[in-house]
Amino acid sequence: MRCPYCHQTEDRVVDTRTSREGRAVRRRRECLSCGRRFTTYEYVEERALQVVKRDGTAEPYDRRKLLHSLRLPCAKRPITVAEIEEMVDGIEDALSQLGRDDIESRVIGEMVMERLKARDHVAYVRFASVYRSFQDIDEFIDELRDLSARRARAALSHNQVELPL
Repeated sequence: MRCPYCHQTEDRVVDTRTSREGRAVRRRRECLSCGRRFTTYEYVEERALQVVKRDGTAEPYDRRKLLHSLRLPCAKRPITVAEIEEMVDGIEDALSQLGRDDIESRVIGEMVMERLKARDHVAYVRFASVYRSFQDIDEFIDELRDLSARRARAALSHNQVELPL
């Protein structure tokens, strides 16, 4: 590491610790030439993720775009900004676990719908109506029926009492 003060390359590490939620290593260094101390950070070099759109074009993944697409359907719903950030973090973790450099936008959209469906049905319907671009009212009603049936099944299983053996 080159000293920012005297530009010599000989130094010693005085302290090492993790930082930024374990995503970086912070090292405190001391230059062996001038004796001054400086801090360096070590990160894992992340791959550039490409999103392949429906028309076949690719563009770099943009976290802000995903946040925006989640904030719109969640407007005026009981979902906090922190919860939206958590959903995006979860999606990004799932994307990194796929281990691919090119991800179809369809995969990201399905991940968003899955998380919204589990969190808030109104936000889910808002997102799905735009994402799936329903062609007529019947498709929209079918989706609402499916959502209602899932909700009823979940309520039924929640209210069932398990009998002891």
